[in-house]
Formats: sequence, structure tokens, C-alpha cells
Amino acid sequence: MSAIRLPVTVVTGFLGSGKTTLLRHLLREGNQRLAVVVNEFGTVGLDGDLLKNCGLCPDDEVDERIVELNNGCLCCTVQEDFLPAMEALLLRSNQLDGIIIETSGLALPKPLLQALNWPAIRNKVFINGVVTLVDGYALSNGSPVGDLKSINQQITTDKSIDHLTPINELFRDQLISADLVLISRSDLLSAKSFSLVRDEVKKQGNSITNILPISNGKIEPSVILGLCKEQNNISRADQYDHDHDHDHDHDHVDVISEHLRFEFPIDKDLLKEILVNLVPEYQILRIKGRCWIEGKALPLQIQMVGCRFNSWFESANDESWKPSKAGIDLVSLSLKGGVEKAFESSF
Repeated sequence: MSAIRLPVTVVTGFLGSGKTTLLRHLLREGNQRLAVVVNEFGTVGLDGDLLKNCGLCPDDEVDERIVELNNGCLCCTVQEDFLPAMEALLLRSNQLDGIIIETSGLALPKPLLQALNWPAIRNKVFINGVVTLVDGYALSNGSPVGDLKSINQQITTDKSIDHLTPINELFRDQLISADLVLISRSDLLSAKSFSLVRDEVKKQGNSITNILPISNGKIEPSVILGLCKEQNNISRADQYDHDHDHDHDHDHVDVISEHLRFEFPIDKDLLKEILVNLVPEYQILRIKGRCWIEGKALPLQIQMVGCRFNSWFESANDESWKPSKAGIDLVSLSLKGGVEKAFESSF
């Protein structure tokens, strides 16, 4: 039996974009056993303390599941800090459902993603997705960060930073690397302002990446973390909740869950092509499932966030549905209905 791979979710975004607030919500409401790697600058781990105090797990597990790396940005300290931390977490992989990495806002995401292909860990994890948070209120006022002066000062004075990347270039890199972009503080934006912010994000990033509004860090956890077995019967899920008194006129966003189950021959390459092409048309947030390919002893596991396609052969639960010959069993979360019919007509 092949080993179970742990999903790794990367959360990036500048200081003040809402990363830690989002993580606290996911840890409290996600109903999963998660480990978190927090990357900060300096010796005082404020984000780590906030996460450790959120009631995630018993006191004797906190230090094992919340790992703080304070020696510079991950893209500059991969071998020295990040890889040893990941190897230590993976020793306890049977006690975890996934790993979240919160990068510093000054870290470049791409070197971190490349590090997940390191020989010692690449067969034990897969990239679940890259989530980039954008401070919508700050961007509506002309800057990707609310306190640009303090960040520029940190870039020029912090000796732990081995690269000097301009803020706008960092912002573009965060957006281009993203599988999902969350615009935080959206409750402070009018419909017109939110539309302008969304257009700017699309302009600087990937035009087909899904963009969702979020406030107070609240979002349906399955959108970020994946679909658990008990979540497979979700019909519609509110994207974010509101517990504030601000007046605004943009609509709430609903996520539609659809279950696809077919029995017919499946070609892996054709399957990937079809699913990737359906993402922009139906604004698919994520897909999880398995397919049985003729001639293969094990089912092909499928995981997608946006256009990021992951697949590997892994044994299925004995209680899971199995077709008589070949077939597919997928659950999707999207912003538009009709994925099942579109998928069926593609074959």
C-alpha cells in the first residue's frame, strides 16, 4: 500500500492582509488535524502566539503542531530551516490531515513551492494550493499594503532578508503564484470599489484565477482545505459570514457542490485536459476524487485547486464506491452550476 500524502496549503500575502485571522478561523472551524508553519521576521513570533492561543489543540500538542521560523523569509532559508521543519512534521504524518504554511509577506512563493519537490519530502506531500490574501481596502486606496512605509523600512534594515524585491514585484509574484485570491476587508468596500480591486488583481495576476471576497477571516473551510468525507453532501455553502454593522451593497457569494459519478473508460491525460478547461468557465474552486483506470490495480487520486492538478495512485478505502470496470467519482466546489453535465458532454 502506498503512503498517504499530506496536503500542503500555502497562505501568502502582505502584512495586514488577514493571513493570521484566516488561519485562526480554519483551525477552529475546519474540523481537521492541521500543523502550521509560521514564517516571521525577527525574534518575536506574534503570529505564532496568536495561533497557539486559538484553542486549536491540547497544550501538550501546541508546540508540535505550530512551528515558528524566525530566521528570515522561507525563500532564503529553505535548506537551513524549512526542510528540517517539514521532515519533523512528516514524522507525525499519521496524526495529521494537512499542513498550512503561512509565509512572510516579504517571501517569494515560487522558491517555497520548488522546495516542496525536495527528494526527502516530495513523495510525502502534495501542493494543495496557494492562497493569496489581498488587503482590499488598502488596494482600493492605491497600495497593496496599508503601511507601505514600515514594510519598506523592514526591507532595507532587516539583515535576515537576502533579497531586495520591490513591493509591486512581490505583489505580482504572490498573485501569479496563487490558485485562489481572497480579497480581505471586503466589508469596507462598495460594489464599485470591490469591482475595481478585483480588476486590478486580475490585471496583475492570472486572469483565470478565482477571486473571492472575505471579511473577518471567515470562509467555508472546505474551499481552502479540501473536501472531507462528511462534507461530500454539501449542496450550497455560504462563502463568508458577516458579523458587522457596515453598510455595503455587493452580493454574498455562494459555492455550489456537485457530485460526479460515471462508469466508462478514463484516459488520465484527457481527464486532466477536460478538468483544467472547465475551471475558468465554471469558476471551479476545487475538485477531489478518484478514478479507476483500466489495467491499473489502484485508483488514481485527483486533487485540484483552481487549475492546479494533482494526481497519484493510492489505495482506496474499502467502503468507497467502485465501478464494475472503469469509472470516476469526483466532488467539485464551484461558483456556477452545471459542471456535471459539462463534464459528461466532454467525453
